[in-house]
Amino acid sequence: MKNKANPVLDDFPAKAFDKIRYSDTDRQGHVNNAVFSTFLETGRVEMLLSPEEPMLSEGTSFVIANLNLQLLAEIHWPGKVDIGTGVLSIGNSSIRLYQGVFQNGRCVATAETVIVQVDDTTARSSSLSEQARALLSRYQFDQ
Repeated sequence: MKNKANPVLDDFPAKAFDKIRYSDTDRQGHVNNAVFSTFLETGRVEMLLSPEEPMLSEGTSFVIANLNLQLLAEIHWPGKVDIGTGVLSIGNSSIRLYQGVFQNGRCVATAETVIVQVDDTTARSSSLSEQARALLSRYQFDQ
């Protein structure tokens, strides 16, 4: 990641977008803060749960262990947001992501998220497969 203090969409290895809905707005006319988590989810899911390149081992799921969201600016309806996602680090069973949400080229939010692969039966962490590690490494920020 070149500059976490002032990211641009091109800094991110994975990109997605989401439409801003009228129902996303609150009484003040801007997009409600809770909706930003949904935008981040759009970016994560497109990268982590791609049907063409599955990362999850059979019988496992990804869960959020930590989400640290920084709201930087208001956004408004109508329009869309672009979401950039990249991998900061890959652990034994966890992935640390960094994401940015952009409207009209301006960064309006950033987030660091820790995702853990868990066994669906035991609900305990489960080691990432070598295939998952290889796929995730494609989305790592340049070190």
